[in-house]
Amino acid sequence: MPELPDIAAYITAMEPRLIGQPLERVRLASPFLLRTVDPPVSAVEGREVIQLRPVGKRIAIGVEGDIWAVLHLMIAGRLHWKPARATLAGRQNLAAFDFPRGSLTLTEAGAKRRASLHILRGEEALQSIDPGGIDVLSAGLDAFRAALTRENHTLKRALTDPRFLSGVGNAYSDEILHAARLSPVAQTSRLTHEEWARLQNAAQRTLRLWVDRLSEEARLKFPEKVTAFREGMAVHGRYGQSCPTCGAKVQRIRYADNETNYCPNCQTGGRLLADRGLSRLLRSDWPRTLEEMELKLHG
Repeated sequence: MPELPDIAAYITAMEPRLIGQPLERVRLASPFLLRTVDPPVSAVEGREVIQLRPVGKRIAIGVEGDIWAVLHLMIAGRLHWKPARATLAGRQNLAAFDFPRGSLTLTEAGAKRRASLHILRGEEALQSIDPGGIDVLSAGLDAFRAALTRENHTLKRALTDPRFLSGVGNAYSDEILHAARLSPVAQTSRLTHEEWARLQNAAQRTLRLWVDRLSEEARLKFPEKVTAFREGMAVHGRYGQSCPTCGAKVQRIRYADNETNYCPNCQTGGRLLADRGLSRLLRSDWPRTLEEMELKLHG
């Protein structure tokens, strides 16, 4: 699922292409994509784009008249920039947003259709779909700690809960925890003040690093291949490879369709976190999939 750095990269690429341009037409190839009926899709057509904004893991396209087209890419949705009035051939193509200089298209891989489009009127309606997580990059230590201790969970669960933090998912939570040298199954209720400071600092440094890196790439080329597995990541997607900090082999916890990667030397005092031994804890503290969490929150 695209996370904060990926959403930031999309917006960086979209701004010079969309801002100040009229959204001429919205073409829907899948009737399941649109989740609202009032205002209709036609309400955004013919209006100039004046703002792009992240709303959690969603991208909000604001047009004249305070009307918003809000895209949630979910797990497999991706955006592409195509020549003007590009055809929507193939079952993966769900929608096209036509502009004078090109078409922004939405595709979704796989058989499930989880991506969504909401047409909303006004700031209040836009805020109503925000899960409420704080902006990690601007939050101070007290606000960060307060958000993650609203409920007692494992750090992995707390970091990826969109009610607590905005835009953090499976990939960047792994990277944050590695940078903070903390176990993914440590309980939020048991962290020391020094560990909280380390975690907040790691979250801001990690996200800022990847926001800057991916946004810089997006200024040169539209991000057509957004992935959770990036060259240069420390542990995410690197099971069995060497930790760049200490050289130990990266390990993993697997549960349902998800996988958490960590370095036992840097994060757990050399201990391996056994899947079987943790299964009961993870069942009680973690949805079966991140997709399930998003569906519970957004429908």
